[in-house]
Amino acid sequence: MLEHVKHVILVLSGKGGVGKSTVSSQLALTLKENGFKVGLLDIDLCGPSIPYLLNLEGKDVHQSTEGWVPIYTDSSKSLAVMSIGFLLKSRNDAVIWRGPKKTAMIKQFLTDVHWEDLDYLIIDTPPGTSDEHITVMECMREVKCDGAIIVTTPQEVALEDVRKEVTFCKKTNIPIIGIVENMSGFVCPNCRECTNIFSSGGGKALAELVKSQLLGTLPIDPRVGVLAGTGRAVIKEIPDCTTALVFKEIVEQIVKK
Repeated sequence: MLEHVKHVILVLSGKGGVGKSTVSSQLALTLKENGFKVGLLDIDLCGPSIPYLLNLEGKDVHQSTEGWVPIYTDSSKSLAVMSIGFLLKSRNDAVIWRGPKKTAMIKQFLTDVHWEDLDYLIIDTPPGTSDEHITVMECMREVKCDGAIIVTTPQEVALEDVRKEVTFCKKTNIPIIGIVENMSGFVCPNCRECTNIFSSGGGKALAELVKSQLLGTLPIDPRVGVLAGTGRAVIKEIPDCTTALVFKEIVEQIVKK
């Protein structure tokens, strides 16, 4: 089902809580706002947050003769979404599965979803270097993966975990498109001053260490936080904020590559 997808990008992180799903969803929305047809696949089986972030909770996935039909964010059908969250009765339901069942579900997501023609497929992965990551790479051996965007936060403990993700990419021959440093400072909603509450420069140091590119640094901005659960793109709603400008730059760099 991926033969009609021009570009596949993985979004990875070595640990949870770094905002990987937020980066994935806003990256997909930014590409959509730039006129591309985009798919967003959420394979974080234990913590599927994409349906909530894009305001798609409660939607039902249907089966057609060609496979599962993804959920579209609007009538233009320019952003298609698939997540195990659509198969659960509520966001409080837990996916208590052993490895083989998770592997089978991920294989279905990668082979049985009817994406139609896509310019970009963004795959939001679970944190760490688990079976899910290996399953993705096994299923995509015959499909060209453009590479991975690795998300980190500035703290040293986060950087230590993300280094392991870089090692995973190298061992599985996944090209690294670049590093995104999230939660890089807090933007005051009143004065707009940015305070580095988690230190700063970690993403840049990591990019230099692994000889990769720093795609951008995203601050904590309460105005952007309000958009969570609305499915709206930050570049459209708050075009002058730092987050919007960084996502524009990230998309420009991705398109160039």
